[in-house]
Amino acid sequence: MIELFDTHAHFEGGAGETAALLERAFAEGVTRVAAIGGSERLNAGVALAAALSSEHSGPAGGYPVVYKALGWDRDQIGRDLPDLDFTGVSAVGEIGLDYHYSPETRLAQMELMGRQLEQAARLSLPVIIHTREADDDTLGLLREIPSRGIIHSFTGSPGFCRQLLDLGFYISISGIVTFRAADNVRETALVIPDDRLLIETDTPYLAPVPKRGTANEPAFVAHTAAFLARLRGTSLEDLARLATANALEVFG
Repeated sequence: MIELFDTHAHFEGGAGETAALLERAFAEGVTRVAAIGGSERLNAGVALAAALSSEHSGPAGGYPVVYKALGWDRDQIGRDLPDLDFTGVSAVGEIGLDYHYSPETRLAQMELMGRQLEQAARLSLPVIIHTREADDDTLGLLREIPSRGIIHSFTGSPGFCRQLLDLGFYISISGIVTFRAADNVRETALVIPDDRLLIETDTPYLAPVPKRGTANEPAFVAHTAAFLARLRGTSLEDLARLATANALEVFG
């Protein structure tokens, strides 16, 4: 049996919607999901998904095991952010930098990311990092504040990827790799070593071909895994096995 690990999913709906997402994921061989925070709403979704999983996970339960990540993303700058309870949490995130729409908030984004990198280091937790059009600042912060974890939904260049690998990070590939215009992501996916490759959905965003145009969900990670297996010249079984082993190394 193929067992898949979706290393990045956001849960924004109520209990019924979240339960349905988890049920469909398990039916497609997704036995583990990392529920990722980033805002008050997303952090609440993490707690809901984890609570549902704890009631129904396992071979007879019909739900994947849910790993929790809590944090504040770049859109939370300027807000009064409460302290988070990291009891039972597997990672800090998502955090990071995105200058595509708001380059003017660069310094505030860096300050928020830096604080959370320091907190993760104190807690001995990995981090889940978003980086877009912020290569130099991302590398600078990760060199200044030694960290471990995942660069999620990687869309940068192979050169940027290699620098992140040198810092010890895992690289997660999303459904973007299946998009027609994503040659750079496919090129990068070929340089990631077997022991650093992860797969994700970024639910509810970035649904892979052939589901593009619909809301993404953890069940669809199977399409990204199958595409990556063909791209890298391996079997789906082997790719799923190595990617899941890598995810377990990160999340524990």
